[in-house]
Amino acid sequence: MQTKRTIFSNRILPYFLLAPQLAVTLIFFIWPAAQAFRQSFLREDPFGMKSTFVWFSNYTKLFHSADYLNALVVTAVFAISVTVLSMGVALLFAVCVNRVLRTGRLYTTLLVWPYAVAPVAAGLLWWFMFNPTIGVLPYVLRHFGYEWNHRLNGGNAMVLIVIASGWKQISYNFLFFVAGLQSIPHSLTEAAAIDGAGPVKRFWTVIFPLLSPTTFFLAVINVTYALFDTFPIIDATTAGGPSQSTNTLVYKVYADGFVGLNLGPSAAQSVILMLIVIALTVVQFRWIEKKVQY
Repeated sequence: MQTKRTIFSNRILPYFLLAPQLAVTLIFFIWPAAQAFRQSFLREDPFGMKSTFVWFSNYTKLFHSADYLNALVVTAVFAISVTVLSMGVALLFAVCVNRVLRTGRLYTTLLVWPYAVAPVAAGLLWWFMFNPTIGVLPYVLRHFGYEWNHRLNGGNAMVLIVIASGWKQISYNFLFFVAGLQSIPHSLTEAAAIDGAGPVKRFWTVIFPLLSPTTFFLAVINVTYALFDTFPIIDATTAGGPSQSTNTLVYKVYADGFVGLNLGPSAAQSVILMLIVIALTVVQFRWIEKKVQY
């Protein structure tokens, strides 16, 4: 079977069609990234009237800052927790739906809806439910002898943003897991059942290994989501507090650059965050992908 190729009679037309996307990429991605990289080597006043080239001073100060090192640890805990929670719950729901897919249309639709909710709206929703004064969940926990207060307790605050961020991403993971489960031939699971394997053993020895490409893809997406796209949720729920217990790297860039007007160190933090994401992606695709069964 030969692959059809589109041939343009005019050589300029392909470049003309690519020009809008290339312009968007250049203006909204490459240019801001280059500006941030340049600013990371400068010391600027908040009004932009004077700048001094300081080489790597902004970077060295960051790694001697207790607040920044704390943000690194908080980000690592947060990203791992969100990824495990959202993927674990999504896989459980996908397995349940896969068993009754024909009669699970409403069930599937309800699970997909949270993905359409804006991140800041999701943050406010969970903030109200966990509000120590008017929230229903602290009221229930109080009857079990636990006093919930994410305004004062850093552990409670971390649990709040992990649940809110994970809940927002479950729908996305769920769709991919359902598609992956539907692509697995039933003959394989039936053969395992004939050999005497129970449901749990069939899942871990047959189904889950065949889901490894989907799991690998979602792991990359969820880590990136936790590092970048959770900013509105954190801002709406805890604003990085209490005592910087939920101050992730992306929120610290905002707090230092836009609130504190400390432009040079904020730009250096954004460059480091970009390098961390690139390094994680390279590690995931270079080493972890080798263990994925396609």
